[in-house]
Amino acid sequence: MKIGAQLFTLRNYIQNEKDLRFTLKKVAEMGYQTVQISGIGPIKPEIVREACDEQGLQIVLTHSNPERILHDTDALIREHDIMGCDYIGLGIMPEKYRTAEWLEHFAMDFREPAKKIAAAGKLLMYHNHNIEFEMRGEKRIMETLMESFSPDEMGFTLDTYWVQAAGADIYQWIDLLKDRLPCVHLKDMAVKNWSQQMAAVGSGNMNFPEIMKALENAGSVKYSLVEQDDCHGENPFDCLQQSYTYLKKLGYD
Repeated sequence: MKIGAQLFTLRNYIQNEKDLRFTLKKVAEMGYQTVQISGIGPIKPEIVREACDEQGLQIVLTHSNPERILHDTDALIREHDIMGCDYIGLGIMPEKYRTAEWLEHFAMDFREPAKKIAAAGKLLMYHNHNIEFEMRGEKRIMETLMESFSPDEMGFTLDTYWVQAAGADIYQWIDLLKDRLPCVHLKDMAVKNWSQQMAAVGSGNMNFPEIMKALENAGSVKYSLVEQDDCHGENPFDCLQQSYTYLKKLGYD
């Protein structure tokens, strides 16, 4: 299990080629060896791959536009081939699918792209927030997603913070998804002034020594990617470094 950086944390610093190259150098200097491409500007995949290769960074996952997953699947697959990336991520289902009336349409619409992605030797990855733990009828949205796609058609990028924010049991969900978790997102939860907030790994209240053991024991996790969507005024580079330093002390890199 390799530790990586979810570049969405640094999205303000990857909007053009010059900034991307500088940012990737900083990420590599922190100690990270893998990255997820997300929140990036309009930079050609050839340039992204070259810039990552220069820093010894492997691209392992993306978050891609859902419209492109649906309607530009072949080109998206080719771009991931260029980047050397096997996991095509969906950050969240479009809003229209989150209703009881339309939830079943998500599988209807995304199954064919998922099959095409799988046939190309890649895997569509669904990233959860807390909304997926809402009940729709007698099931949670997450349960419907699990039942609607086979493990060969769709994996899950389980996000530790959002599971906690949903009031769900992170260990239960690691176990439920253990066969389809090649990638996970690591972010901690702290409390300030009665409110939950995202925090660097190891600086909040989640039990990351045990979470990491559970992820390791799941057996399917290849990449654990540090993400902090909101750094609450702190320098996001410092937050990524703090997370990596903590995880390194736990024996992960």
